[in-house]
Order: sequence, then structure tokens, then C-alpha cells
Amino acid sequence: MKTGATTIPAYLTSIPADRRDAIEQVLAVIRENLPEGYEEAFAFGMITWQVPLSIYPDTYNRKPLMYAALASQKNHMAVYLCHGPEIRAAFLARWARSGKKKPDIGGSCVRFRKIEDVALDAIGEAIAATPMSAYVAAARAAQAKKAAAKKAPAKAAKQPAVATAKKKAAVKKAVAR
Repeated sequence: MKTGATTIPAYLTSIPADRRDAIEQVLAVIRENLPEGYEEAFAFGMITWQVPLSIYPDTYNRKPLMYAALASQKNHMAVYLCHGPEIRAAFLARWARSGKKKPDIGGSCVRFRKIEDVALDAIGEAIAATPMSAYVAAARAAQAKKAAAKKAPAKAAKQPAVATAKKKAAVKKAVAR
């Protein structure tokens, strides 16, 4: 859902009333459970929680490293959780224990159409799960791994199967002599 809003209050007032209530409930849960240090901002057309550039300036796009986000999209509302696989697994297990129907999940988001379908406690636990220092450490480790992969020599390209078969036949022929 496109909006001309540039602040969180303006964004909230731009959302239709039926969605605003749901967004505000999820927003309250996120704010209540957010670890210290993350900053709340309005970016990419949604409410975001991010690592300040003063803490982690080495992002690929020179924008703050996003931790989570909340948005009202065209056909749904979504919570974006930028966590690792361990937190994602714990989140899904907690959601399953909540008794709510299976979440509609995208790459890093949980989509919903009404607040009754949301396991707010699972979202709260996922938000609370990663202190900013651990999140930054994981980002630095991933960045270092990527840099090391770039420096490593490229593996030799595989030869086509035909060439390998010809080599095997030549070796067999030479051994037979």
C-alpha cells in the first residue's frame, strides 16, 4: 500500500481504520519486547527497527541494518523478521503452540489479514530473542565469510563428462598395453 507518509504517526493515520487497529496492536508488542539499542524509524514505506549506522556502518547499501519491520501492504499486513534460522525455527514452534492457524510466511515476513490470526506472543518472543550486539556480530560474521569467499581461488571448472570418459578410456588403453 503506497503512502506519502514520512513519519510513523503520519503512516499510522494513512492506514484504513480496520487495519490501523491491527497494526497498532502488533506495534505495541514489538515496542514492548524490543531489545535495547535498536532504533525505530520509518523507512522503505514501513515502520522499521534497525541498528544505528553509528554502531554498524558497513552495510551493503549504506542504510541501517534492519532488524524488523511492520507494514500494511496492498493485500495484507506483514511483520518482517530479519533473524537467523534458529530464531525462525523457535518462532514457528511458538506459533504452533499458540493454537493459531499456520502462519502465511514469505522469505522474511509473516503476512496476516486480521489480528485474530496473529500469535502476538510468538512475535514478541522473536523480537526479544536477539540483542543488538549478537545481531551485529552475526552480520559481521556473514560479511567476513562473504569477503573470504571472494578472495578464495575459484574451484577448477568441471570438465564435461565426455572428456572424462575419454580420459578414462585412454588410461584403460595405456594400462592394457
